[in-house]
This record gives sequence, structure tokens and C-alpha cells, in this order.
Amino acid sequence: MSKINTHLLHMFVVTAQTLNFRLAAEQLHITQPPLSRAIQNLEQRLGVKLFLRDTQNVQLTTAGKLLLPRALAILAMLDETETFMASLVEPSHLRLGLTTSVEAGSFNVLTQAVATAMPDMSVEITYDNSPKLVAAIKAGRVDAAVIAMPTRTLDFPVQSLGQQAMMVALASKHPLASRRQLSLADIASEPVYHFERARQPAFFDYCHEIFRQHHFAPRFLLEPNDHHVLLSDVASGKGIALLPASFKALRLHGVSYRKLKEGDELALKLALITGTSVHPQTDLLFDLASKYLQA
Repeated sequence: MSKINTHLLHMFVVTAQTLNFRLAAEQLHITQPPLSRAIQNLEQRLGVKLFLRDTQNVQLTTAGKLLLPRALAILAMLDETETFMASLVEPSHLRLGLTTSVEAGSFNVLTQAVATAMPDMSVEITYDNSPKLVAAIKAGRVDAAVIAMPTRTLDFPVQSLGQQAMMVALASKHPLASRRQLSLADIASEPVYHFERARQPAFFDYCHEIFRQHHFAPRFLLEPNDHHVLLSDVASGKGIALLPASFKALRLHGVSYRKLKEGDELALKLALITGTSVHPQTDLLFDLASKYLQA
């Protein structure tokens, strides 16, 4: 049986690095007496003196100086081994982020497919705007996320999925609702809801560059965060909204959806973003997302 263990080695290393029993005890979150007893125990097991102590100083003996690099190497090897072995364990949990830039129900077929394809995987879904999902990836709170592009992705791996053309949502009683297709020029004199830049800066700038190219400068209204509130306002005739095509699934009395001539130019593109530590099911998730999130 070994004369030493990792617990004693760790206590020795901390004491050897500080050369101060009081500071070492504080770092180990214990009092000095147990630390002193542990060092004495290690010395007795090894049959050598490791420290020279007096009322003023603590010094390593020759044996202590020789033990320190070996102890550090042993502890480092154990940490590396634990990390390596943990990497071999298949995770049983997938934390998936989904953007709120598209209608939430459009993800139902994907989440159902994920549940079917990964029956032993516990899947946790987080809905948020795309910049916040990227931040969650960076912080390690989410394993993968479907985000709206363009978005600043901080150089994390991104794989393109489908896209959703932009469409017009307007009150059913509005004269323009009689047309099958509308252009930006058709609604330029109407109040138009649009999201604030802080919610999705890159996509906001992308849209407004296209607006500039088409000389589209209506009176913009601040878009409510809740899309049900937005559509209620549209139904009451307060303004017109530009929304990704998936929102057609939200059937609200008094709201009509019409194709937008420039809809493909303003299309919201979807992408799968993952962190630097790639989840083992990422490839399967991408395959499912590619299949079920196509326009």
C-alpha cells in the first residue's frame, strides 16, 4: 500500500509554496493544527523531514525540495487524467437556444425531432434574442443555438440553415390588404413597426441598409417585444409590420399577411452556432435543423 495519498500531497504542496503554515491553512480552509498533523503524518510515512521550522521561518529541507516538483507532477497528472476520462463520458443533457426572431411554433417540429432522435438526452430549451444566445454560448450556459443572421458571433463555429423571407402584416381592413403582393414603396407612407437596434444590432443595420437602397424611409414605430401585442396593434390599424414568414402561423382576427416584393432581400437567415467545446450531438442536431428549418 502506498505511504502517501493525494490529500497529503496537496497539503504539502500548498505549504511548500507558501512557506507559511498560517497562509497554507487559510488556502486549504482549515486551521493550523490539522495541517501540522498532516505534514507530520507525511514525514513519518516517508521517513524524512520535509520542513525546517522555527519561530521566525519555515524552509524546505533537501528532501522537501526534491519532493515538491514530483508532487506537482503527480497532482497535475491526476487532474489531466480526470479531465480526459470525463471527456469520454457521453453527456446526457443538451442545452439548446432558439431565437425569438422567428415564430416560436416554427421550432416545434425541430424540438420534436430532437426528442425522437435523442431519446436518452434531456433537452433544455432557452428562447432569447440572438445576441443574448451568443453570449450564453460564450458563458457556457448553452451548448448550441439556432440564431438569426446577421449577428455578431464572436468567431464561434456557425453553420448556415434555412431562411425566412420578410412579409407584410397589416390590418385586414386596410386598403392595401386587397393586394396579393406589396412593395416597400407601397407602404412607405404608412407607419411601420420595427425593432429597436439594441435588440439585434447587426440585423437592424442590415435591414436599414436595404431600406436606404430602396429609399424606404417611413415613420417607424417601436416594435413591442411581444409579437402577440404587436399583431394586436396591427389589427387595430396603428401601423404595419415587417415580419419573417413563420409568423403567418399566428392567426389573429383582423390581421392579414401579404408577400413583400423585397422579402428575399430582407430575409432573416437562420444558423446553428456552437461553443468551442462541441457537444457530441452537434452533427445530428445540425442535420435535423437543416431538414426541419428550411423555408
